[in-house]
Amino acid sequence: MEDSKLFILWTNADPLTSEKMVMMYATNSRLKNWWDQVVVIIWGATAKYVAEDRHIQEKIKTAQLAGVSFTACKACADQLGVTDQLADMGIEVIYWGEPLTQILRDNEKLITI
Repeated sequence: MEDSKLFILWTNADPLTSEKMVMMYATNSRLKNWWDQVVVIIWGATAKYVAEDRHIQEKIKTAQLAGVSFTACKACADQLGVTDQLADMGIEVIYWGEPLTQILRDNEKLITI
């Protein structure tokens, strides 16, 4: 298989959508080798949700162990006061405006949830 990378832009903090789509697809994508790399971008309300919800934190740990990378929008995390909590979970926290623009300009694989 050629090198393949998937980005999942996760902005929907609905618990069912988060667990039954984002975490399920991201984790299985790595476990079943559907994608070589899966990067979940935490943006907006999901930053607060991830920092505060123990159940989704466990799902993230499972996904990380499967090889899924997590990163979060620093502007959102800072504004919501959760930057340190996300970083403590092993989630990269960076400004995502320019990188997201580049992903779109390069026509890379991106799912928005």
